[in-house]
Amino acid sequence: MSKIGVLGAGSWGIALATVLDTNGNDVTVWSTIEDEVKMLSEKREHTSKLPGVKLGEKIVFTTDIEKAVVGKEIIVMAVPSVFVRSTAEKIAPLVKEGQIVVDVAKGIEEDTLLPMTELIESIVKNVDIAILSGPSHAEEVGRKMPTTIVAGSKKKSVAEKIQQTFMNEYFRVYTSPDVLGIGLGGSLKNVIALAAGMADGLGCGDNTKAALITRGIREISALAIAMGACAETVEGLSGMGDLIVTCASVHSRNRKAGMLMGQGKTMKEATEEVQMVVEGIYSAKAAKALSEKYNVETPIIDSVNQVLFEDRSVKECLNELMNRDRKSEHTHLKWEEQ
Repeated sequence: MSKIGVLGAGSWGIALATVLDTNGNDVTVWSTIEDEVKMLSEKREHTSKLPGVKLGEKIVFTTDIEKAVVGKEIIVMAVPSVFVRSTAEKIAPLVKEGQIVVDVAKGIEEDTLLPMTELIESIVKNVDIAILSGPSHAEEVGRKMPTTIVAGSKKKSVAEKIQQTFMNEYFRVYTSPDVLGIGLGGSLKNVIALAAGMADGLGCGDNTKAALITRGIREISALAIAMGACAETVEGLSGMGDLIVTCASVHSRNRKAGMLMGQGKTMKEATEEVQMVVEGIYSAKAAKALSEKYNVETPIIDSVNQVLFEDRSVKECLNELMNRDRKSEHTHLKWEEQ
């Protein structure tokens, strides 16, 4: 049994808290919202974000971040990516050497272009930074549906500790040393999922969705490799796996926001209707900036940015994507004859 603090009481933080509680760990969940903590403590259920998922009686809920950090073997960073920096600054004076901080937020900071693990590492010193990511909607994990995910760390022992702590009969965890690749896959897939949702909103079909997923993973892979990540990671759970589920699932907030925009709503109107943080919107500008920095062609990511920030219509951007110059799918393959 481990003492674990989960920072963030959104749907993903609560779902992971249920996994950890099921595995017999001592779990404390922190939220800044007093009414949320009161509801969770009294009703043992997040009535708005995970209705129907009953929470173990031993899980402690608190607004005191010190209570969720001090003395904990593992700290799970489950706040939205836009709050990772401020939360890391809060815990930096509280953590001690030997503690493990696990990032489960998916994003890239817009101003610094740092993936979440590198952002945390720049603020929180003398701890082991890790990541947990993959195709894992909170709505299904909370209901104990079979899910597979990957734990990444520079240290094998840390990744295996996370694997041991989280893994059970419905939550299977693999390990990987490619922290960068895991983080990029989890962040960039949200941008592609916005595009998939936009196509759904326009009334496009399965052919379009398959094209966006396939060409989208090509953009993610090219950028990740240019930045030093491994191709195998992008092909795995935190890349292709997470991209498929986020582009196709009814639970996906990024797909839903994109779909609303495809139906003609503005970005503001779409995010207000989704009523949750749409991570892809915050990662889109950073993804475009990274593609320019590393000289990687990312037409889908560019198109999403045009819809979000340049007032271009979804239909116009889709038409431009379809009518780009003719290309070979795999430029490194050799022809037998010219």
